[in-house]
Parts: sequence; structure tokens; C-alpha cells
Amino acid sequence: MEAKDWTVRIHLDEEGDSTSACATLVTDKGSVEGTGYARRNPADPSVPVIGDELAASRALADLADKLTDITQHDIAESMAAGAR
Repeated sequence: MEAKDWTVRIHLDEEGDSTSACATLVTDKGSVEGTGYARRNPADPSVPVIGDELAASRALADLADKLTDITQHDIAESMAAGAR
């Protein structure tokens, strides 16, 4: 059995009431990035970790969607190559 390690890095930026996140998956074939954003309602109490969590979860969801698209593309290419 072959073991592989893939790493996900999440970078967060806060500016005022807005938080942005970039999740990067690093594999042996390259990397894929997903992004996410969160904006605090100025009337809400200030709990910065909530914005971090929400932006990070959205970046991870975007990353998952992009990885699914890549996988579907790879499957289609593999099937087309096998049909030749």
C-alpha cells in the first residue's frame, strides 16, 4: 500500500469587518486553491474567530468543489483514452 500526504494551508486576512481566506491543497501533482469570505454585521458583537471559521469553511468548500471538478475532468480523460 502506498501512503501519501497532502497538505492544506489556510491563510486568513482580516480587514475591518471582513475576513478572507485562501485554502491551498498541496499534492505531489501540484496545488489547488479555494477562497472564502465572511463579513461581520457591524451590529453584531465582535467575535473575530467566527469570521475566521466562516471564511475558512467557505474556502474549504470552494476547494472541495474545485477538486471535484478536477477529478471529473480526469475521469473523463481517462475514459476517453481507454475508448481509443
